[in-house]
Amino acid sequence: MVEDCNIKKLKNNCFRQSKVAGEFMLQLRVPGAVIEAKWLDVIQHVCTTWGDGSFHIGVRQTLDAPGIKSQDIPAVNQYIQPYLEEIECALCGVEMQTENGYPFIAPRNIMACIGGVHCVKGNVNTQDLAHKLEKAIYPNPYHIKIAIAGCPNDCAKAHFQDFGFIGSTKPIYDIDRCIGCGACVKKCQHAATRVLSLNASKKIDKDVCCCVGCGECVTACPTGAWRRSPQDFYKIILGGRTGKQFPRMGKMFANWLTEDTLLAIVRNWPKFSSWVLGGKPVYIHGGHLIDRAGYEKFKEMILDGVELNPEAYIAESIHWAETEYRSNIHVKPLAQHETVK
Repeated sequence: MVEDCNIKKLKNNCFRQSKVAGEFMLQLRVPGAVIEAKWLDVIQHVCTTWGDGSFHIGVRQTLDAPGIKSQDIPAVNQYIQPYLEEIECALCGVEMQTENGYPFIAPRNIMACIGGVHCVKGNVNTQDLAHKLEKAIYPNPYHIKIAIAGCPNDCAKAHFQDFGFIGSTKPIYDIDRCIGCGACVKKCQHAATRVLSLNASKKIDKDVCCCVGCGECVTACPTGAWRRSPQDFYKIILGGRTGKQFPRMGKMFANWLTEDTLLAIVRNWPKFSSWVLGGKPVYIHGGHLIDRAGYEKFKEMILDGVELNPEAYIAESIHWAETEYRSNIHVKPLAQHETVK
């Protein structure tokens, strides 16, 4: 017999409804997508003790346990408490009560590529930023999706999030170490924005206005004439989303932001969301909220009290391309066994 349960409340508790009545799937948050391997024992235990024995790697890099009965959810929440205390509270600095599991599902798990801790192309430590962002957005009842890419390759799909952050660098050129081999020029022509060229002195000229800060020149140089800057920078890609009706790719809202500036901007998101929704949190993509408010009002509120670093650029305007569907033609229903020719 299936007992009555509050599906909306359980969803807010990070338990997603199943097609099977009375069954739910726990979504364990992993901000930045890197944790100690010892925590895999936790999700395995949940899956085999209260779940159906299967395991799902969530599309937002969560650790998911399907097949949990509603009556077992209090026991699951009690069991995962040490994980929440170490990952959410100790590692990310989130202030939350952990006895009853997650308090909100609205801010989705912060996705990230492996970034600078491993990838040769990574410009920034994506996990470190994810932990700081987790503290900035969680817990709160207002929806937001975030992904962090360590470089402009954007393996984390930052272009399809409410906020996408892309790590950038301003490469430093040491002319005395340059041997004029042209490896960086070839790499930039092949993999980036073709801003480098060899001059008559067999040294490098750069069109700085079109550099995307990818750091490909750094990886290509055999003598270390190019190196990443000690200061990390970020792009913010805004308003991307998936969905059935109005999917769209995000556009660049800001460029060459420092981490402090980026975090100050994100801390304004709950206030902006609350203003648009009249203080009543509902599930809705960030891009839709920006559309409702208008870009100018969004920019005013999201930059309120933010001190931009000197290198920062903010888009004066953003125009998203939408695909609209309309049909004025009466479509005849297909008869039984009828096929489309």
